[in-house]
Formats: sequence, structure tokens, C-alpha cells
Amino acid sequence: MKKLILIALTGLIFQFSYAQSTQKPPLHGKHWMSITGKPLGATAGAMIFSQGGNAVDASCAMLAAVCTMWDVLSWGGETQALIYNPNTGKVIAINAMGIAPTGATVDFFKEKNMQYPPEFGPLAATTPGTPGGLMTMLAEYGTMSLEQVLAPAMEMAKGYPIEAQTANMIENRKDLIKEWPYSKKVFLPHLGEDREAPHPGEVFVQEDLYQTLKKLVDTEKAALGQGKSRKEAIYAAYERFYKGDIAEEIVRGTREQGGLFTMEDLAKWKVKIEEPLSVNYKGIEVYKLQEWTQGPALLQSLNILENFDLKSMGYNSANYINTIYQAMNLAFADRDFYYGDPDFGPKSPMKGLLSKEYAKERAKMIGEKNDPTIGPGDPYPYQNEKNPFLQLLEKNKSVIAYNNPEMPISGPDDPFLKSFTSGTTSIQATDKDGWVVSITPSGGWVPAVIAGNTGIGLSQRMQSFVLDEALNPFNVLEPGKRPRVTLTPSMALKDGKPYLSFAVQGGDTQDQDLLQLFLNIVEFGMTVQEATEAANIHTYQIQSSFGAHESKPGSITLNSEVPSWVRKDLAKRGYKMSFLDRTSGPLNAIWFDWKHKSFWGGSSNHGEDYGIAW
Repeated sequence: MKKLILIALTGLIFQFSYAQSTQKPPLHGKHWMSITGKPLGATAGAMIFSQGGNAVDASCAMLAAVCTMWDVLSWGGETQALIYNPNTGKVIAINAMGIAPTGATVDFFKEKNMQYPPEFGPLAATTPGTPGGLMTMLAEYGTMSLEQVLAPAMEMAKGYPIEAQTANMIENRKDLIKEWPYSKKVFLPHLGEDREAPHPGEVFVQEDLYQTLKKLVDTEKAALGQGKSRKEAIYAAYERFYKGDIAEEIVRGTREQGGLFTMEDLAKWKVKIEEPLSVNYKGIEVYKLQEWTQGPALLQSLNILENFDLKSMGYNSANYINTIYQAMNLAFADRDFYYGDPDFGPKSPMKGLLSKEYAKERAKMIGEKNDPTIGPGDPYPYQNEKNPFLQLLEKNKSVIAYNNPEMPISGPDDPFLKSFTSGTTSIQATDKDGWVVSITPSGGWVPAVIAGNTGIGLSQRMQSFVLDEALNPFNVLEPGKRPRVTLTPSMALKDGKPYLSFAVQGGDTQDQDLLQLFLNIVEFGMTVQEATEAANIHTYQIQSSFGAHESKPGSITLNSEVPSWVRKDLAKRGYKMSFLDRTSGPLNAIWFDWKHKSFWGGSSNHGEDYGIAW
């Protein structure tokens, strides 16, 4: 869109035009770029780059910093990453998702009269994944020592001025925090006062966490002193965390508070370096993590939407909104039923789900009006197999209808909406040598159970399992299994070179926002900053991965600036609309300008996400 300014000067009128402005400026750099959920986190990445580190080193420093800041995650959570290795020209997937502990069975939770594992508390915790993920990425693809990349986080653990968002979150959840003694010790320094949480700007000290990180660095130093290589020394620290005295205190402190962790659970768990999944959309290769995440739903959505002329519909027209809403519903219905940990049986039918032929059949179901009863399809014929779960597919419809009475979203403070969109942060980094990193870490958000005297906040990801196979036979809880998570970094290559690296926070809305950011750039020619701020839509006609796993068929969130004629058209199509002033993420992304050999960075105006470049 163009705007015109008329300026009168000495009797002459000049006409100027300029592109639609954004609330935040785009980032530009040619040496490096670091973007994450908090300004201090981005600064930690910049510090590492200034010391000569590569994008993996900087990403690990940012990850450590945002965990220390409790930026809707902490050290006991989980890390998911895509890394482009310029030496091989390949995209690598990092699976640092924790597992369900020993004793975490369907019967265990059903005996407690639970439909799902709980949202909070020690029984919500999968084993810590982020420390192992960070150390594996650093050892395999970084250049620096653990001591170097942990230095900013360790300084912050000794005390940093806490930002208002986190401080107020602690105060608002203090009643729950008080149920767990080690959490109360860390989070509530003003017990008995009107405000028991830290004040915004107060120097927040985490001595137990500092000592845990120091143990890792001390172990690395000792290994280096014994003549071990950089890589071997980092893995020595890894071993101490998962098999040594740190693991012992995590297990002791968790079990004391009612959790189920065993030493064997931590010792047997390993980070996995995997092959990502990908599809080609109009000549662009788009990469996502495997089906233990919701990432393939974005790939399925792209396959479906490739059958439509989206550009001719116009950005956020009623036809466009109707089309992408239904495409996402079709893809996410398959997510809800077919996705799960590929290390456990049954094996998800990913070949069929990601086939172009299956997508064409699903695309035929998109009509002028939304169908609120749409469910998962049958991808098995598209991989020359017979679906063993046809009876469960029929049962699935009745179970979901029973569990999800049709109720509209009441407004921005609706508990369902907060649960559906909450949590997580994202990390984006690149450097002049061609390394690109996209991470969506999460877990252990406030209010978190802290595991004994470690300062480590535990994940709450157990709630993403199901206990009824009719909901999803691939994601039924078992000890040692990874839950199917919402966490979903993204990367795209064009002509064999990095094109776009992008991620977002926001629970089940993540791949909805990421899909629209990608289309904003590819179909509508937006710059990466414009795309991160653009007005997105959200569908709730999918099962929430949190709490009671509700869905709200036909409900849609639109930006408040959507014009009246679009609203009227969508109302005729049966949509139940709610509106928010900002519907853009928060999205973070890097776009690669190969013509000028530079990077463009985008960070949406939605939250506190921030980037630095040089």
C-alpha cells in the first residue's frame, strides 16, 4: 500500500510516496544477527558474536539467558531446533524434548480421576531437555567453550534487573508457587509483604541456579585440564547434569514434592539429532521437525493451499481468510489424531500425510462456508496401506463433540484463549559464514516447580499427552515417551540457500502464525518486518494441547482493524468472531538477501521480542 505526502514549498507541490510503515524498524546486518524474546537475551547473543562466536554459540548463549530470565520457560524445559550447516548445505533437527518419567501411566492418572495429566505441579513434568540440547548443539556445531556461552546467564543468575512482565507473572501466580517450597524460596523474596514477588527492575538473584551452572563449567574446566577436547569437555558437563550430583538433586527434590523422576529416567534420556521433514512450496523447501511436534501441520497446510490462487484473493480478504482457516483446520485435525513420538508404536503415517495427492483431496473439502464438524482424514491409502484406526476415527468425532460443548470466546481474558496461546519464546541467529539457527524452546514457565536446590524449574509438558486412544492413538501416555508438542521452529531454503528462518511463541497458534508469515512474504511480497507485524487470524477449531484440551469449532480471532465488509462476509459464512488489537505472534524471523549479501531481521510489535544485528 502506498501513502502520499503533499508538501508545499516555495509555491511548488512535491509528491512523495513511501511503503507502508511498521511500528518497529527492520534489522539489517551483514556479519551476524541475534533475535529472541527479551532485549537482554538478544544482548547475550550479541556479546558472543562480538567475541568471535558463530550463530550456534550465540544461540546457546541466548537460550541460557532466556531460561535464566524465566522468559516463559526455564532450565528444566525442552529445546527444539533447526540448524543450517553451511559446510554440508543441510538442515539438521535437534530433538531435546524430555520424556514421561517412570510410573507416569494412563492408569496412574485415571486413578486420580484426571482426564489428562495436570497443567502444573511435579506430575506435569517431563525430564529436563534444555541443558542437554544446549550442550549438544554447542559441542557438535559451536566453536566456543561452555564457560564462554554460559557467562552471560551466570552473571544474570547472580542478579539482574527483572522486567515487569515476569515479575508481575510471579506475583499473579504466587498462591500456586507457595505450594512448592523450593519455588517459594526463589520466586518470593518478600514473603509476608503486600507484594511478595520481585518488583519490576529489582535485582533478582538465583544463587542455586548459579551454583548449578558453575558445576557444569567446573566439570568442563577439569576435563580440559585432563587433556580432553572442547567437545569431550562439554559432554563431561552433560554427563554430570544427567548422571551425577546435579541429577541426584533434581530427582530428590522432584520426588520430595510428589514427582516421579528416577535416576534411570535422566541417565537413559538422550538428545536426538534427526532428519527434519520438508515439503516444496512453489520452489521453496520448507523444513519442520518431525511428528513429535505439530510442525508437519504447517507443511500439510502449504500442500493444501498450493491448490489455490491465494494472491488473487487478496491479503486478508474474506475469501482468503475462509480458505486458510479451513486449510489449517484440515491439517490440524490430522495433527490431533495422527501425530506422536516416532520412537513408539504405532508409526505415524507421515508419508501419506505429506503427500501432494492427499493434500489435493483435502483441498476439495474447502467450501464457501466453514464446516465445524471437519475431522481427520485417511492418509494411509496415499502410502499404499490400510488404515488400522478406522473404528477409532469414528469414535474420535463423538469423543471430541462430547468434550467440547460449543461456547464462543468471551474476550481477550478468556481462560481458554490464554491457555491456547500462552508460553514459549523463540531464538533466531545467523552469521557471515552461513550458519543459521531457529529454536523454539519452552517448558518450566511460571509457576514452575523448582527441583530441590538446583534452581531448575521443571517442565509442564506432560499435559500434552492424551489418556484416551480415541483422541490420538499415537500420543497416548507411556513412560519414556515424548509428548506431541506445539513447539515448532521453521526454516526455508530456495535454490539450495537459506531463504527464511522463523519461529514464534504461542502454543497451538504457533504454526498458524508461521504459515501466515510465510505467505505474507512469498505470496504478498511483504518485507520480513511487515510480515511479522501483519494482522493474522487464529482458528480454535483444533484441540488445545493444554489443560482440558478444548476446541471451539467455527471460532476465529481477527485483528480489530479488519474492515466491516469482511466481517459481514465472514458472519454469513458462519464464523464466530472475536477481535484483538494485535494478532501477529510474537514472530521473529530472518530473511536472506542474496542479491546484496545481507540479512533482514523482523521482530513483531506484539511482545518484548528484540533483535540486534551488525
